[in-house]
Amino acid sequence: MGRKKVLAVIHTVTYGKRLLDVLSLLEADFRLQVVFTAPPHDFGDGVPAFLARLGSAVLPWDQAIRMTFDLALAAGPRGVQYIDAPLITLPHGANYLKRVTGGPHAGVAGLRRQDLLPGGRLPAAVGVPHQADLRELAGNCPEALPLAHVIGDPVHDRITASLPLRPAYRRALGLSEGQKLVVAVSTWGAHSAFGRFDALLPRLIGELPAARFRTALLVHPNVWAGHGAYQVRSWLARCAQQGIGIVPPEADWRSILIAADWIIGDHGSVTLYGTLTGAPMLLAASPEQEINPTSPAAALAAHAPALSPTHPLADQLDYAAREYRHEEYAPIRSRITSEPGRFNRNMRRLMYGLLGMGQPAHEPVTVPLPEPPPLTVWAPVRGEASA
Repeated sequence: MGRKKVLAVIHTVTYGKRLLDVLSLLEADFRLQVVFTAPPHDFGDGVPAFLARLGSAVLPWDQAIRMTFDLALAAGPRGVQYIDAPLITLPHGANYLKRVTGGPHAGVAGLRRQDLLPGGRLPAAVGVPHQADLRELAGNCPEALPLAHVIGDPVHDRITASLPLRPAYRRALGLSEGQKLVVAVSTWGAHSAFGRFDALLPRLIGELPAARFRTALLVHPNVWAGHGAYQVRSWLARCAQQGIGIVPPEADWRSILIAADWIIGDHGSVTLYGTLTGAPMLLAASPEQEINPTSPAAALAAHAPALSPTHPLADQLDYAAREYRHEEYAPIRSRITSEPGRFNRNMRRLMYGLLGMGQPAHEPVTVPLPEPPPLTVWAPVRGEASA
């Protein structure tokens, strides 16, 4: 039986996790064969293990660029101009939040010409999450505008569909009755919250009573890849010994975010997705020079309370909870996608259109997120010996 071949281009663990939501739309179609490849990338160290856990068929990059495919998917631009296939490019996070200042490649990451026309070559389609993104696309790379499709955001839709399962996620994490979960989130880069963890971590350890609080750290996979897992675990060893859950880069963080009572974050995608959950926020970092001023990250930085270095952390969390108004974050949430709940429908139509095939005769359902493992998998309860 002849099958059409789909190539998933996995530069980093972050890109890979984004594409898994897309590839799920091709499940149970015996007309298709999905294969993976991993181009060289500065933050690609965790990709071989990521693909091994999937049990996927993996082509060496040098072989993949000598073959022809019926469709290719990529959440990053590096090297994709060498792929012989109709290519769909997608953002790897929430919207287009970060900008690069200075140097020859200044601009909004994901919307620069080198992002949209890698090697000067147009893809077959550019997927964007929001109608408003078309304006920036038109200004930055008008050649790509006719290829743009407003498809929505898969993470937005998975989180939204999973919100009713919050009590189940909290039970699965092992939170006791009345215990509160603080989730500290960091993107990557010198100005991220991780860059200030040396000041924040002692406060998470020393200022939050164990009887009332549990804490989990969600650190961007690029931090793990850039510094090495050994180094990150070494820096965070004291946290793990004190019962803070160090969520590994391969774990699905979305159910943990839904379970949070507070989020301490920065200008990255995970913090922005946290606005969907209803958890009050504190921003540990919001560097103006790195934030796209037209993005929802800029609106969040202007609205959410900033973490103070001088006031007790528990008091600040209580303040954030008292002042939080879910409806005030609605304009920020609405800027993540203009196609809420419709990513699967839009993305499947786009893929099968480029494949020249009819779609399967069923609705592409948005599946709720699975339950997370207990926090004790990633850290013991305070006072117990580290595993």
